[in-house]
Amino acid sequence: MNEAAESIAFPEIRVPAALTFAGLVAGFAAGIVLRDSALLPQLLAVAKPAGALWLKALQLTILPLVIGLVYTGISQTLAAAGGGALARRAVALFFVVLLASGACAALLVPALLETFPIPAKAVAALSGGGAEAAKVPGFAEILGAMMPENIFAAAAGGAMLPIVLFVSVFAVAAARIGPAPRKALAQVFEGLAAAMMVVVGWVLMLAPIGVFGLAIGLAADSGSDAISALAHYIVVVSCAGLVVLLGGFALAMTLGGQGAGPFARAMLPVHAVAFSTQSSLASLPAMLSATRRLGVREATADFVLPLAVAIFRATSPAMNMGVAIYAAYLTGTPLSVWALGAGVLVAFLVSLSSVSLPGTLSFVISVGPIANAMGVPIAPLALLVAVEMLPDLMRTLGNVTMDVAVTAAVDKGRGE
Repeated sequence: MNEAAESIAFPEIRVPAALTFAGLVAGFAAGIVLRDSALLPQLLAVAKPAGALWLKALQLTILPLVIGLVYTGISQTLAAAGGGALARRAVALFFVVLLASGACAALLVPALLETFPIPAKAVAALSGGGAEAAKVPGFAEILGAMMPENIFAAAAGGAMLPIVLFVSVFAVAAARIGPAPRKALAQVFEGLAAAMMVVVGWVLMLAPIGVFGLAIGLAADSGSDAISALAHYIVVVSCAGLVVLLGGFALAMTLGGQGAGPFARAMLPVHAVAFSTQSSLASLPAMLSATRRLGVREATADFVLPLAVAIFRATSPAMNMGVAIYAAYLTGTPLSVWALGAGVLVAFLVSLSSVSLPGTLSFVISVGPIANAMGVPIAPLALLVAVEMLPDLMRTLGNVTMDVAVTAAVDKGRGE
């Protein structure tokens, strides 16, 4: 495989997604069963602080991890784009799809939530305390947030939007310096990202305990109301991913010159592998076979598909924006057009740095910066992460569909 298409080697992180979901279910069950029991206050005295402490540990890791991953992701993308005309065409199409993905979610998810509102009791249950009343930020406020006077003060204040933009510009600038200092910088940021991923992995290993602590208090306060909210959340966010999957079919039929029937038949074994593994990387052999059946040239597929798996996750902007918007509606946070635009921009940049990771870890890395850039409290994410294993199925299905569709489109664009 071309060097530009190779993914940066990060340590393997194992996240107990099934145990985290089990902790959520156990917490809900215990809170509902013991709601009128004398044992509940004693249990909550331990469980609630444990959940709050875990949430703080999760928040603590986001900023340094995002800094490392955004730098390495942008650097990797720039290196890929320098790999020749084929690579530049592929990366350009990746960019268009990612921006369209985030923009579609910015339009679709608010419309869904207005048409099918979150149940009122569920809002109180999952809001994580809600947000203070705030005016809708305008263009001037968003623009001012993008350009702070002191980048270190912005980092100390947890202002994610200027940090992500600054690191992105820094990575682009580093691509224009000599190879020796550029390599040294890359090693520093790659080391920062790798070390912080280990730390986040440790924090997420405690997720079953933390989620149990948060869920039991939630169930004790609201009964089963939170369960209906989580089901509503899964459907809404999965719809954002479904739009990307359907967009893959549209792209294959238009720019890729494929028929709907042949493309669907070629994707069936790919979807089977993706559904069972929830991994685009594990689906790569099946995707290569699908492109052969679709008549895509081997030289194109053998380059573009590995590149797509390394740096292109088409559903990330759409579904991550969907999560952030859902959290905004839960907490009563107003969203202006400019705030949504800032979210789309950060979702695009962060998607370039979301290396192939377990869904739970990718969720924490990706959604936190977007929510922060939009001014949305991230407290609800602590419980939403527990059910991420379900929307993650749609993420993988949408990603592999768009990977094959983009490969077909790039091959068609090469001509004979």
